[in-house]
Formats: sequence, structure tokens, C-alpha cells
Amino acid sequence: MGDISMNAIFKKIRKSEIRKVLPLTERPTREQAEEAVSTLLKWIGEDVTREGLIDTPARVAKAYGEMFKGYEQDPETVLGRTFEESGGYDDMVLVKDIHFHSHCEHHMVPIIGKAHVAYLPDDRILGLSKIARVVEIFASRLQIQENMTAQIAYSIDGALKPRGVAVMIEAEHMCMAMRGIKKQGSSTITTCYTGDFQSDPNEQTSFLTLLRMEND
Repeated sequence: MGDISMNAIFKKIRKSEIRKVLPLTERPTREQAEEAVSTLLKWIGEDVTREGLIDTPARVAKAYGEMFKGYEQDPETVLGRTFEESGGYDDMVLVKDIHFHSHCEHHMVPIIGKAHVAYLPDDRILGLSKIARVVEIFASRLQIQENMTAQIAYSIDGALKPRGVAVMIEAEHMCMAMRGIKKQGSSTITTCYTGDFQSDPNEQTSFLTLLRMEND
């Protein structure tokens, strides 16, 4: 969990600029996207005029619009509204088992997993659905798991300014299961800690202990 090289990656991501999202005026048209799908189908040897594939380019373009909707959403906007009324609660807030589907930016095949997100309130709290929404936004973009873990942690840390944020992601990568080494069932785990979670081993232990607890 305290791997030096991984911490270096997270620090670099935190300091780097947000990845550029192309404005609509710089993007290809829907028709061009469909033509690109048709080209790929021809490249693998398919006959794009046969019945089963006539509508496939349009279906794929529509599906991409849904699967990659995160490019149209702003996590800062989602996290913009916080609440002061917490009844004096200042212990850990943990939302676990947030299931997601993302896509590897290297091969554009699925990453399937779940995220666990915790924070230590300072003087404000978040609506719980906002945490799941942030996971969904970043999952709905091309990703590597390390980057997604850090993006979730640092976006919450920056918007809420809590005493600390902890994020763990467990996921299976289809780029390992469907191609290349073809090893099914392997799971990759990444973590990112900020604030007290990063500096206090007891807070990390509490986070990991809660994650091991089985639901009643």
C-alpha cells in the first residue's frame, strides 16, 4: 500500500493539468464516427452490406455516446454542493462496493470492477450519491486504473477539503483476459490516500478494516 513508485505516480497525476476534453467543434461528426466503425469492420474482413451489420455503425456510435458520457460531465460541478449540517459527525464516511464499467485506454476493452471511497469530514459533508456519481464520471472515460484511482481521490479532496480521502479500486481488465496473456479472473487493486489517510497508518488501517467487514 505504501509503494514509493505508485505514490510518485499519484503525485505526478495530482500536479498535472486535467486531461484535455475536445470541444464539440473539434470533434468528428456522427456520420464520420459511423464511417470509422464501418472501416474497422471492413478491415477485419466483414461485409458491411450484410443484414446483420447494416445498422451496426450507428449502434456502435450510439453505444459509445452512452459508455463515454463522462466526457460530457464535470466532476467539479457534481461536487460543487456540500453541506455544513453534519450533527458534529467527524468520523470516517465510507461508500463501498460502487460497481463500475470502464474502458482501457490502451486497447479500448472493458475494465470491470468496484470502487471504495472514504473521507474524513472537516467542516462539510457530501451527499453520498455524489461520491458514486464521481466514480461513474471517471469510469465513463478511457482510463488506466491508477489514473482513475487518483482522479477520484483528488477531485473529492479538492472540492470538499476534508481531513483526508481514501480510494481503493478492485478491477478485472479484459485486456489481460481477452487478449495477450489471456488470464481470466485476475484482479488489480490500486489505492490512493490524501491527508490523514496518507500520514496516519491508523486511519489507513481503519479504512481497510471496514472494507473487510462483511455485510449483514
